[in-house]
Amino acid sequence: MICKMCIVTWTLMPLFLAGVLCNTWEVVYHQQRICTVKGSSAVIPCSFYYPENLRVKRVMWVHVKSHPFRTLFISDRKMKQVTSTFQYFGDKHQNCSLKIHQVEHNDTGKYTFRFTTNSKGGKWTGRVGSTLKVVDLSISVTKLNGNGTTKEGDSVNLTCRNSCDGSKLLSAFTWFKNGEPITEGPTLYLSNMSSTNSGNYTCSLKTHTATTSGVIHIDVEYGPKNTSVSVRPSMEADGGSNITLTCSSHANPPVENYTWFKMDDGDIMDVGNGPVFVPAYWATCTRDVLIIATVAVLLIGITVTAVRR
Repeated sequence: MICKMCIVTWTLMPLFLAGVLCNTWEVVYHQQRICTVKGSSAVIPCSFYYPENLRVKRVMWVHVKSHPFRTLFISDRKMKQVTSTFQYFGDKHQNCSLKIHQVEHNDTGKYTFRFTTNSKGGKWTGRVGSTLKVVDLSISVTKLNGNGTTKEGDSVNLTCRNSCDGSKLLSAFTWFKNGEPITEGPTLYLSNMSSTNSGNYTCSLKTHTATTSGVIHIDVEYGPKNTSVSVRPSMEADGGSNITLTCSSHANPPVENYTWFKMDDGDIMDVGNGPVFVPAYWATCTRDVLIIATVAVLLIGITVTAVRR
């Protein structure tokens, strides 16, 4: 007999609670603190309750920003617009959830839900609300070969961070170089770098490519490459005529100092500076002259022949 009474008592409890809720004015915010990344979407889950004999006529969300005089009223009419930032995908029964598309920093603040019924004075505002925090993705740089400039052969790790995750790397990320996707994962490993690794790097949430982080610019320095010397008008010139020697080389930072040397009968003489050299004196007899252009520590040798005509 006692067991039967227990069963009856517990069976009636849910019905009793449902009756209480149906006659109670209440708004329940299922997440009172929400953190999201700029450019993504945020959902504020919400439920509301009112006496069952009433009918809801109007729903509204109120956005209270940090400044007390900046309050945004988001009515159900505005929330029905497909292109609107705010999308009300609740109803006029018990679901009052709100979705915010393409979240910006000015969307930060407290959101409260308000509804009115067909009864005089039958209105309610859930004052507790949900507070939205909007953050930016950030990139931390770890240089494995010391600090300072990045040189050819160095290694660098870039880690994308979402501060909403706390100390854990929970989000899925996509990496971009110069705006083009290159890989996925929280960390981008750049090892034994060369000039091809120079560029602008960003990351975004994999599910929302509009959530772009700030730009990390990597500039890989390297010594002179593809160094060459050109001769004008040609490698064979008339004795007594003018010639122009031009030295070119690719380097980062660009080559600033050029030194020209002349080798004559085993002697090496410093004869000029700069990328372009015009010999002041040209042989009038037939002989070979070796001109060496020095770019940093790289020597390029050419032989120019003077021809008697």
